[in-house]
This record gives sequence, structure tokens and C-alpha cells, in this order.
Amino acid sequence: MSLTLNPRAKALKVPGIRQFSNQLVHFPNAINLTIGQPDFPTPQAVKEAGIRAVEQNLTGYSHNAGLLDLRQAVNTFFTNKYGFSYDPQNEIVITNGASEAIDTVFRTILEEGDEVILPAPCYAGYEPVIQFCGAKVVYLDTTETNFQPSAEKLAELITEKTKAVFFNYPSNPTGVVLTKETMDQLVKLLVEKDVYILTDEIYSENTFSGNHHSFASYTELRDKLFYIHGLSKSHSMTGWRIGFLMGPEEVMQQVVKVHAFNTICASLPSQYAAIEALTNSKDTPNEMNVEYVKRRDYVYNRLMAMGLHVEKPNGAFYIFPSIETIGLNSFDFATKLLHEGGVAVVPGSTFTPFGEGYIRISYAYAMPVLVEGLDRLEKFIKVIQES
Repeated sequence: MSLTLNPRAKALKVPGIRQFSNQLVHFPNAINLTIGQPDFPTPQAVKEAGIRAVEQNLTGYSHNAGLLDLRQAVNTFFTNKYGFSYDPQNEIVITNGASEAIDTVFRTILEEGDEVILPAPCYAGYEPVIQFCGAKVVYLDTTETNFQPSAEKLAELITEKTKAVFFNYPSNPTGVVLTKETMDQLVKLLVEKDVYILTDEIYSENTFSGNHHSFASYTELRDKLFYIHGLSKSHSMTGWRIGFLMGPEEVMQQVVKVHAFNTICASLPSQYAAIEALTNSKDTPNEMNVEYVKRRDYVYNRLMAMGLHVEKPNGAFYIFPSIETIGLNSFDFATKLLHEGGVAVVPGSTFTPFGEGYIRISYAYAMPVLVEGLDRLEKFIKVIQES
């Protein structure tokens, strides 16, 4: 057959998270601690708003940028919560989840040979979309600074090829939240650099103590910053596929075209459900966070008692313990743990080479699942250490 495929598509690999979660079909009795999906149901009022939209035949297209009522609700929510504002008419686009927002921005701004700096370890879904645009990823190692990106180290990586710097805090996979001091230092550097800034703050509503600080609150970055968010994590709406993309008007005029030719618009019933989530159900994340904190503290204390060093996360619902003392690389450790210990976790190497020596555990699972999973992990580690 002489027909060929895009080599960049052929180079894509199944994400490491899915490599392990997909194996569970062969291990029906295993405990799954891999997926970052809240185990809470979508709030009832949000579901009912989506149902009403369907019943009222509100199932067609919206404006490419999304319902104006939803864009206004997005702006009101973030203005009231974090003090920054975007024009609903020209600076906000509703996307099919935050993932589509990220892909749309990169396909709008990146050119062949550009470089994008990512603090690492980081979510495995970022690098492929950058590479698919013909750009190169440059990693900023955060493992020696408690997973906080160093402005000094970042400055050393910025070159004439740097097109963008991409942040994700609270972080997947570490659960780390940026300190205000760290953010101030990064902003002081970036305001002087001719680069775009992308900030994926999808986990901002899952911040457990103190206040979440957003890059979008720095007006000096306004003309080159893209703010990315959505409802998947905050309102347990992963399958509703609603994301928010905000940025400067001049650039967003181009972004909305890329978005439109890709997806036309986000699902209309989901958009009506999103209005309810951001208005009458805006306190839902706080209710879920009460349970997440209990789970986080339990998992953290169990891991420390096992002798695994770990930074205590203050956001998202992941924890990233070091397994360097075990004597196995992260992929082999996770494989043996699944096959012999009956627990599925994600090897740290999934989250760039800087994640090697760690595993990611999701505590977006009910407490009985976590208890059984940690019991099995502890037993497995004891067997490894005694062998």
C-alpha cells in the first residue's frame, strides 16, 4: 500500500496513565488508583439543567465561542473568586474540555521549530500536542526545588526560539501549589520576555488550604497570557467536556477560528449545565474538598509510615511518592505492583524523565478503596524489601 500517514501521528504513544488503567481488564480484582476522575456524581442541579436543555430541544449549535450567557457566567465566577476579568464578548471561548483549549492555543501560536518550556514532572498530555505542531519541548527540572519552578533556572532556558512557557498549578502529577513568592519571581522574569504564557489552572478549585494564586491576576502579563480552566475536576463533569479559554482579544480572534474549524462549538446541553455549575452550584468544589483532604491526609500518613518520602500536596487529588529506596525503576515497580500486589498506580516516568523514581497515586477514590489499595501497597513493599 503506497498511502502514507503523518509520521507525527505514528509517533504518538498511548499515555502511560492509560497503559496501566487499560490493563485492569486483565486484573479484575486489582485496586485502581490511576485515573484523575472525581468519584463524586455531577451535582444534581447541574444534571437537571442539562436534562432541561435536552427536553427543550436546546441541542443545536451555539456561537462558536459558546453561549454568551455562559461566557458571562465564566467571567463573573472568576472575577468574584480571583479578581480578574475577561470580556465575555471577545476574550472567552468555551471549549470541549480544557484539553481542547490547550490544543487550540498551541495550534494557533506555534510554528515549526518553536520551543515551549514545561516545568517537569508534568501531565503527559502536553508534550504530544506541542510536538504535533512541529515545536520542541524544553523541560524545566523542578525535582530539586520541591517541585516549585525556579525563576533562575527558567531564565537559563529561555532563548530566541522560546515561543511559550506553560504552567500547571495545582500540579498534575505532584499536587503541588505554587507559593505566592515563587509566582511573583516568575512573573518578574516573564514580564520582560517576549514569550506567551499558558496557565492550566483546572485544579484551582481543588486547593485545600490558603488561597489559590493565579497568573491571570497579574495585569502586566495580560497581553500574552492564556488562561485555561474547566469543570471536569471542580464539578465532577469529566464527560460533559466543558473547558474555558481566556486571552487577549487580538489573539483570541485567531484562536476562535482554530476552535471553530476543529469542533464548531462545545455541546449545547453541556453549556447550559455549565451555567448552573458556575452560578447556583459554585460551592460544590468546597464540599468535595472536605473529603479530598481526609483522603489526602490518610494516604500521605500511610506512605510516610511505609518509609516513602513524599511532598504533602495542597491541591488537585494526586500524591507523588518517591520509590528510589525500593531499587526498581518506576515502570517496573508499577508493573510488579499490579501483577503481584493487585494495585494499579502510574509510573513517574509517564510524567517526563524527571518523574523517574516516583509513582503517582490518585486519591479521587472512596476511602474504602484507598484503605485496601494502601494495605496492598504496604504488603508489596515489605515483600520487595525482604526479598
